[in-house]
Amino acid sequence: MEIDTQLLEGHISIEAALEARTRPIYKILIQQDKAQSSRIKRQQRQRHLTHIQQMAASQDIPVQFAPAAEIDTQANGQSHGGLIAVVGPRHFVSMGDLLHNRECPFVVMLDGIEDPFNFGQAVRALYAAGATGLVVRPRNWMTAAGVVARASAGASERMETAVAEDAETAADFFRQQGLQIACTGQTESTSLYAADLTQPLFLVLGGEKRGITRSFMRNADVVLEIP
Repeated sequence: MEIDTQLLEGHISIEAALEARTRPIYKILIQQDKAQSSRIKRQQRQRHLTHIQQMAASQDIPVQFAPAAEIDTQANGQSHGGLIAVVGPRHFVSMGDLLHNRECPFVVMLDGIEDPFNFGQAVRALYAAGATGLVVRPRNWMTAAGVVARASAGASERMETAVAEDAETAADFFRQQGLQIACTGQTESTSLYAADLTQPLFLVLGGEKRGITRSFMRNADVVLEIP
């Protein structure tokens, strides 16, 4: 049976995956002859490698040293920093799990983002803004794990993520759980800074080409305008 594998590249993405444990990690490859331009960078790299090796050992994940040519051949680009991990598919949780032990959940659905880098950047911003959970459609950019993890600075690995068929299905579920339903738009909207967002919230953000439908906006509790 063939195993579906992907690559994570760079210490930030790999450390996030090791700490979050949201996907299987089959092995980690470290470039054995990686040169650094300064003593400080060598020390920083060694700290990251030590941390990664310790976490990998605690999870029984093999770590191998490999020449630069081998890593360059497997990697998607030249920004891996001499460190890649062979990983499996992302584990998803249920939408109910996103609310578990959350006093004031802030769940976001990214719907219609066409580019994995943009998706990762959005996840990074939401994670920094305090989002506690993420909802995606069944066809999503989690299959481009390396790009998404790198663009999100590891936030895509750390944030609990569930799957819903569409925004309406997710909104119906979270409304039944007592969450306020919000989306972004410009028609009959309230400024992000003027809205009361202190209660449990489910927010839907549209993508570059496919925005929020009018029917969803009509049924939302609040439509937010982001200046």
